[in-house]
Amino acid sequence: MRIVLALVFLVWSLPAIARDVEVDVQLFLAVDVSRSMSPVELEIQRRGYASALTSDEVLGAVRNGMIGRIAVTYVEWAGEHAQSVVVPWTLIDSAESAAAVAGRITAHFDDGMRRTSISGALLYAADSFADNGFTSYRRVIDVSGDGPNNQGRPVLRARAAVLDRGFTINGLPLMTQDAFSERWGIPDLDVYYERCVIGGPGAFVIPVLHWDEFAMAVRRKLVLEIGAAPALAPATAVPVQYVPPAPYNCMVGEDLWERNRMYFDYP
Repeated sequence: MRIVLALVFLVWSLPAIARDVEVDVQLFLAVDVSRSMSPVELEIQRRGYASALTSDEVLGAVRNGMIGRIAVTYVEWAGEHAQSVVVPWTLIDSAESAAAVAGRITAHFDDGMRRTSISGALLYAADSFADNGFTSYRRVIDVSGDGPNNQGRPVLRARAAVLDRGFTINGLPLMTQDAFSERWGIPDLDVYYERCVIGGPGAFVIPVLHWDEFAMAVRRKLVLEIGAAPALAPATAVPVQYVPPAPYNCMVGEDLWERNRMYFDYP
């Protein structure tokens, strides 16, 4: 009998030591820092995410969750193998922990990196969930970017691989206009994200047309992803289930790069 009790104690006590922390959602924030982003725009992005994470709306969404805490990581990406972890997987369960994450995001501002590989960012993100110390029913990869995929695995193949692993992919296409976007961007980036990038349960796109809209768009996006306050959902949020199955060239970014790379410096 003592041996049985000892075994029961061993079974129940050891897993508790290594047990993952349960949260309402695990949220991977994948933020574009390709060369098409100016230093000012890179700063706007970081400050926008920091402001959103510490906002009353987002903190309220966290508190209103079934468990009342979330896990986030903030990773900047560019080319296929160019990902930089700014904030590793971290628990947010209070205003203080959110402020600590925001502080790390705005602690320094690195320069941009070359190329644009949404597929590389998606695959890197999916792998990062393994053994991150958290568990949840919902796992969300949140991709922001100002151009289509132009390096690495075709984005449709990467998306399919990620969706097969049970993730949701949301998109924040940055449709601001400048010299880089005229040369390397596409005018319907929001449609590209809808048809080629996002997917999974409840997936949506929130386009950003002007940089002064960025902070509010991020705040609304985070509230939707955390799963509270549906009244904050913007009219521009496009659920993936409503995307018509019309043909679309999801290799448009690769085509643009091949056409332009001999004549111009590239992002």
